[in-house]
Amino acid sequence: MSAPVLPERVTAYLERSGLGAEATTVLPLTGDASDRRYFRVLRRTGPSRVLALHVDPFDHDAQPFSRVAQLLGAMPLPIPAILDRAGDLGILLLEDLGDITLQAHLGAAPAAEHSRLYRYAVSLIEALQRRGAELASPAYPPYGVAFDVDKLLWELDFFTKHYVEAYRGASISAPDREALKVEWRTLAEELAGEPRVLCHRDYHSRNLMLHQGELYIIDFQDARLGPDTYDLVSLLRDSYVDLPEATVDELIAYFIALKRPQGGDAATHRAWEHDFRRRFDMMALQRNLKALGTFGYQTSTRRNPVYIQYIPRTIRHVQKNLMSNRDRFGQVRALLSPYMDELR
Repeated sequence: MSAPVLPERVTAYLERSGLGAEATTVLPLTGDASDRRYFRVLRRTGPSRVLALHVDPFDHDAQPFSRVAQLLGAMPLPIPAILDRAGDLGILLLEDLGDITLQAHLGAAPAAEHSRLYRYAVSLIEALQRRGAELASPAYPPYGVAFDVDKLLWELDFFTKHYVEAYRGASISAPDREALKVEWRTLAEELAGEPRVLCHRDYHSRNLMLHQGELYIIDFQDARLGPDTYDLVSLLRDSYVDLPEATVDELIAYFIALKRPQGGDAATHRAWEHDFRRRFDMMALQRNLKALGTFGYQTSTRRNPVYIQYIPRTIRHVQKNLMSNRDRFGQVRALLSPYMDELR
């Protein structure tokens, strides 16, 4: 089998940095839904490295991944080290964390290991929020962008356009379209009105890597401010893995124990927990609909069918949420069910 043809900028970096002289093999890695490309550099001696090739050259001091990495490193949270950069070539050289995501590991690990890793993942969310508040500064990009009404509403409209219409091929009636817009705005305004914390923005089992027995966080460049339920929803209402409902409940309770406000009596704590779970379900609906929009877009527009396999699980999340919160989401279900058989 012939060696893969590398992009010119990758070849230029390997030659300029001297890494090419150490390399035995350079392998393209399977990417995510972004436009970045990744390459693993196997070396004669020492650990392998990963090259992240961005679409365009960048200024390292202003590059989102680098700036957010500085912020997370100051907390500190477990992230891959940036070992070198070549902004003119659009390249970052990263520590290689291997190929085992939390999603992949769950298929082989015993239940006790599942529990340990998920509790640790939940604790990292709490640390991100707590330390994110302590280190807040306009010098870091995440503090200048948020899940505001416009962003949340855009994601819901994205679901309507790319999942219901493009992927499902539905023709939404004008009255239903207007009624959905009202529901989407109400949902977006409620979520945007919650107190904001620092959010990873895509915190799920494919963005948590298992390296030397511990979890590391990747794909954090789009971090921003948002509801304190956002990352927990991403982890526990994940499109990529099935978690038993009892496990979800236990992990929500664990997060609540970490986050519960100091002081107050038992009744106050119960009220806070009840409100948090209500807000969790509201965030889950928005987040899962947004995910369906992304999967529909990747399939219908980008002609990338790999995400089709994750649609049924995501729909089950939506279905369960709508059915268990009929008073709150009954109108949403009524409006979507003519176009999504699973919700009837």
